[in-house]
Amino acid sequence: MIAQHVDESVHTLWGLTPVQLHARYWKSRGVQVVSSNSPGITIDKHAELYLLVRQTHLVIVPLPKLLELMCWMNPELLMIRLAEQQGRDYREVVDAQADGQFVRFRRVYDAGNRKHQARVGLTSNPDLALDWASMGDTAMPWAKLRQIVPPDLIGAVRANGHVYNSESDIECARFVRDLVQTWKHPLSTISRVQRVGKESWGDIDAGQTNPQALTGPIWIGAGRSIPHGKSGVGPAVLWDDPTMRPVPDEVDWKDIETVQARPERRIDEAARFTSSPLKRLFDVVFAIIALVLTLPLYPFIIAAIWIEDRSPIFFAHERESIHGKEFGCLKFRTMYRNAEAMKEELQSENKADGPQFFMEKDPRITKVGSILRKLQLDELPQFFNVLMGHMSVVGPRPSPFTENQYCPGWREARLSVRPGVTGLWQIRRTRSDGADFQEWIRYDIEYVEKATFQLDIYIIWKTIAMIFRALTRQ
Repeated sequence: MIAQHVDESVHTLWGLTPVQLHARYWKSRGVQVVSSNSPGITIDKHAELYLLVRQTHLVIVPLPKLLELMCWMNPELLMIRLAEQQGRDYREVVDAQADGQFVRFRRVYDAGNRKHQARVGLTSNPDLALDWASMGDTAMPWAKLRQIVPPDLIGAVRANGHVYNSESDIECARFVRDLVQTWKHPLSTISRVQRVGKESWGDIDAGQTNPQALTGPIWIGAGRSIPHGKSGVGPAVLWDDPTMRPVPDEVDWKDIETVQARPERRIDEAARFTSSPLKRLFDVVFAIIALVLTLPLYPFIIAAIWIEDRSPIFFAHERESIHGKEFGCLKFRTMYRNAEAMKEELQSENKADGPQFFMEKDPRITKVGSILRKLQLDELPQFFNVLMGHMSVVGPRPSPFTENQYCPGWREARLSVRPGVTGLWQIRRTRSDGADFQEWIRYDIEYVEKATFQLDIYIIWKTIAMIFRALTRQ
């Protein structure tokens, strides 16, 4: 290869700058990186997805969970609020003598001024990616993008990952070192590398290195090597020798065999189970037993609601059941009669990240309602819905038409089964700020994929355990 005539102060690895390595990493996953304020970029139609980032950002994001959401939600744009994974704020440095003799490991603490949050986007629409590239790198490119895409075609999620500033040499070095641990097979989009031992990779023009001397992953650039008799400890990077810097080859999108695969679905299997006679028989028997055991509580609950806020005692909200059939989901009323008007005034206090509304201390909830909700007694009338065939004992959370329109792919999955009085979301939700809707999607999807009789029994047992724990705290 002919060496490139570039500024020797620019570090490269296998002929690629950190920005180019970032693009190759995502390309190996079938994703084209599209930066804002890059109007001359060519959007390749062979890419499966397009990662929309700010011009100065390099990111490492766990892709499988995002693909899961893309498959189910089928959004035009998935907006990802990326939070930096809080790990060590230091790095280990090896000190050696002039002859290479090991002296010690030294811990160097980083100045705590790194940017720990960023926003990125995923889309399968090449025209939207082109729109993003044409936007100037101003303070409000995401707001402009929201004006282009209809709200019902935008998904939102939080994800842990890493964010780096491409204009900082220290950040770029940190990015490549982290990439060494993340990208196990760079050969998929970088043809000039070859394996060195079990975990390391070296340039075809790198010097001879004894694989037995390497511990952990190490990337070795052109003209570099670990001298005979010396050891290398990874994760580590040996940048190209500037005098031997190679010209990187291009990789055609059509020749890439991406390492990520969209997961197979079990919707049909789950639908057969949840619609089976055995499941229905269990629901009816369980609902009858639950009503027999809980009906003695009804007079006390009715009296408490009446004393605090009069009638109505029950509240029936329109929800969607299997195949989108609407029904009145019964509950004991837990909110004041003017709750809907109050909701409009409290929208700025909403901590939920989707179409739901959630506040830690919701003023719409009555004192009696707060106790009923904590003990999940407000949902006891839903066992009548189970008897009528609207609901199952276990299933996704029942939701109205408006909420189901938020994510079309997720809607089709969850409406393939009956909603449940309880479910995975109820026993696993964390109520984390800004993550409630994502958890709702996640656990609804997980139930649809894994629905079995054993899972139903587990969810029921966990729900009962939660109720008893709540009783002991009263």
